[in-house]
Amino acid sequence: MKYYLTLLSFVLFINATAFSQEKVVKYKVSAGETINQIAQKFKVTPYDIYQLNPDARTGLVPNSVLLIPTKSGEVKKEVSEAKTATASGKEIIHEVQPKETFYSIEKKYGISDEALKAANPFLEKTGVQIGQKLVIPAKGSAPKTVAKPTKEKGYEKYVYHDVQPKETKYSIAKQYNTTIEDLEKRNPEIVASLPVGYRLTISGTAPKTEATSAISVKPAETKKGTEGSKKTVSYMEYQVKPKETLYSLSRTFHLSQDELQALNPSLSEGLKEGMVLKVPAGYVAPQPIVAQQPVEKPAEKTETQPSGNGGGIKILDKVKSEENNAEVVALTKKRGITERKKVVLLLPFNLAKIQSDTAGTASRLKTDKFLNMTLDFYSGAMMAIDSARALKLPIDVSIYDSQETKTTSNVSGLISKLQNADAVIGPFYQSNAEATANTLRMYNVPVISPLSKDIANPIDNLYQTIPSIDVVRNSVFDYMRAKNGNIVAVVDKKKESVINYIKQNQKGVVFASLTETGALDAASLKSLLMPNRMNYVVMETANTAMVKATIKALLDSQKTCQVQLVILEPNSTLDTDEINFENLIKLKLMFPSVTRESDEESVLVFEKEYRLKNKVNPNTYATRGFDVTFDTMMRLVQGKTFPETADLMTTQQVDNKFQYYRKEDGGHANKGVYILYYDTDLTLKEAN
Repeated sequence: MKYYLTLLSFVLFINATAFSQEKVVKYKVSAGETINQIAQKFKVTPYDIYQLNPDARTGLVPNSVLLIPTKSGEVKKEVSEAKTATASGKEIIHEVQPKETFYSIEKKYGISDEALKAANPFLEKTGVQIGQKLVIPAKGSAPKTVAKPTKEKGYEKYVYHDVQPKETKYSIAKQYNTTIEDLEKRNPEIVASLPVGYRLTISGTAPKTEATSAISVKPAETKKGTEGSKKTVSYMEYQVKPKETLYSLSRTFHLSQDELQALNPSLSEGLKEGMVLKVPAGYVAPQPIVAQQPVEKPAEKTETQPSGNGGGIKILDKVKSEENNAEVVALTKKRGITERKKVVLLLPFNLAKIQSDTAGTASRLKTDKFLNMTLDFYSGAMMAIDSARALKLPIDVSIYDSQETKTTSNVSGLISKLQNADAVIGPFYQSNAEATANTLRMYNVPVISPLSKDIANPIDNLYQTIPSIDVVRNSVFDYMRAKNGNIVAVVDKKKESVINYIKQNQKGVVFASLTETGALDAASLKSLLMPNRMNYVVMETANTAMVKATIKALLDSQKTCQVQLVILEPNSTLDTDEINFENLIKLKLMFPSVTRESDEESVLVFEKEYRLKNKVNPNTYATRGFDVTFDTMMRLVQGKTFPETADLMTTQQVDNKFQYYRKEDGGHANKGVYILYYDTDLTLKEAN
């Protein structure tokens, strides 16, 4: 017994000793700080911070204390303790401590901002970072030497990457010679999606072909133009508004975050509402639209009179959609119409619920996904109304709170305000849209269902804007047949709905054989490929082994015939590290999509205008709000009714295509689908 007590005491001693030597630092969060900013200060990853502070995943609270791992060979002292600076002749070498800023260092040594940066030029690029060795010049003297930042023993080196449009996890991982798994481990926020503009923490070094940090623009600095002329950069003051972030400001003023921080050293303490920043002159603050919170009373009428915001979306007059030979008409002009048209938006703000919620609007916005979706759609619709104003369209827009749930709405009480409309956009839920269409059928008012993916009941005046699953699937099979392709299917036994769909709707498609255990028979697949035709192999499985076997068989077959891999819907298995994305590129992975990715001028104009007005990038719902609303308004000013334009015209807006068709059993649906594929440059392109 004495032996066990001694052993237990020894173990407890070891544990206690290990705990007492844990290499962490306590850090007090400042207002406006983000996990990424704190991680950069301490040269660790957000993942490292989250491991010690799980609650930080839900957001940072000002003045809360975080435990920060130091990853150094020695224990860090408390943040409040500073190491003694050592003198070196007339100059002093100062090691930057946590929470120190340009201002605090300059105040401590009684030197100016210009003197500190002149002695340490790298500060223009990097800003103040923990562990840096700074040269503190003697007062009134120019620095003779410049200290370079040192890398503390035990620290891992990190670089940062802002996600660009069309980039994928694979392309970024390949660029930095790392893996998708490592990217997700260090940046947990990107596991579900990869938002454009998000700053990634990456282990290693930046590619040699790219600059790792932006060059800051100094006041009164001049730049040479392409013709040799010089342009003086002037600045103005800008006061930070509520909910603005360093990222949104960098987008607004077309500067990198490093450039903003170089112009405003106080940002190293965090961005705070009301701060006055120095920014490039020439920026005109846009008139904000109400998008972050519902209005107290939905607007009874919003007339689209001309305004000077220049928000119109300029598009080419006609474009040819080659995959289905439908002529896409860009409706940018009013044609032969003088009388004013009326559009009604039925949006589920549910104001009564919000006003009765004791937790408050801010709390509800954090938890109510449906409300956030509504506000995003609304913000896009308001952009469309602004564009209509700029184009001087003779349209009046009324917005009403539809007070929706899945089974109820207050639309019946609004019928008197809807029966004279030229088009009604909404409600959101399918059952409510159908009830509204049924009621307005006798008045010949078209009801546009903006978000429902359900197959609608046959109602003549109901228009479904999102293509159904079968329509999306049909589009890719129609494309493959138009190319005279040989279509082969590799489908997992578990995908019974896909098997039934192909057998019932896609005659002539052959299935590759599976073994008794359900694995792919690679020999069977290869035997079905034709050497003199393009072979489209439709793969539907979540089984990693089957995916790998299919890809290997197709790569082997590329030596003797043309092969392209096709999927009918998103497949998460393809995003795992077990699947080599380079192989998917070699097979030009193709799939149908209801939205597109485009670099057209009109698309870039919309995204820029939206960022300026809302301080964030438009998401899917915001873009859809714009597309559905703008498309509806433009159809009404072509000298025809909405139903007439729906039968005659295929249109294309920012992300969505509207190619309405009359269903056999009644009502209208949309078959505007894009066929996309990954090209050899790792970008998504539309198939011709």
